[in-house]
Amino acid sequence: DTVLVDRPTFAGALVAFSMQRPVFVGVDIESDGSDVPGMRLKLEELQLKGKKPKFIYVVPDFQNPTGITMSLAKREALLDLSYQFDVPIVEDSPYRDLRYQGETIPAIFTLDQRREGGRVIGLYTFSKLFCPGMRVGFNIGPAAVIERMTHIKEGNILNTPKYNQDICTAFLEDMNFEAHISKCQDYYREKLAIFLETMEEYFPPEMGVTWTLPEGGLFLWVTLPGHIDTDELFFDAIEHKVAFVPGEQFYGEKPDHNHMRINFSFVSKEQLAEAVKRLAECIRKRL
Repeated sequence: DTVLVDRPTFAGALVAFSMQRPVFVGVDIESDGSDVPGMRLKLEELQLKGKKPKFIYVVPDFQNPTGITMSLAKREALLDLSYQFDVPIVEDSPYRDLRYQGETIPAIFTLDQRREGGRVIGLYTFSKLFCPGMRVGFNIGPAAVIERMTHIKEGNILNTPKYNQDICTAFLEDMNFEAHISKCQDYYREKLAIFLETMEEYFPPEMGVTWTLPEGGLFLWVTLPGHIDTDELFFDAIEHKVAFVPGEQFYGEKPDHNHMRINFSFVSKEQLAEAVKRLAECIRKRL
């Protein structure tokens, strides 16, 4: 089986899909989302070989690991490819409600409902908005697909603990969910602003370090000069009590080695500045 994914994409999805030993076909991600013309070329190449991907996997809102959001034009164009090549889209949306600036863009699932429908499977979770330890989420899509997913889930882990489901249900019923989301947005918006400001301070242009500018979500994708391997840098950073995820883990094929994902959500505002300072010191030694 073949699965189309972004380069880079969510490492957890790659691990989950790998249980079925698929062939990953990677398509570069651009500043406004997946390289849709590049994806068309990949689909045409596969079609000539008599192969059809099982699905296209994307994280269109504040993507993990890059923080990039797919534009409306690209969502529509990606949906066009889904219809043309008869390949479904798996839309993973764990960060969709964590928008700190800019306007909300319709989900690909929503855009599909305005057409024939049935082309998109949506994945959602409460872990980023409510409680990470609960691991409660839900899927939407064609009934036959959801039924099959339910049976597979039952075979793997039986069911999500009812206690966790009841807590999430009570949370949704008894609290002002919109107010809670707004509170989360305010909290993370401030931390992201501090983080970006500190990155500008400790990584001047002459260092050759660049990073994404997300409008929401929890991550920054940092690109270092090509000769720096972030797998090696990681161990130096750990000695300085700073952690990040080396970028190699986010590629289904042909990984790049000079990227890293940084999560700004957990550490305090005071720790953010110190962490960036220490990380800059580790990188300077390799320039």
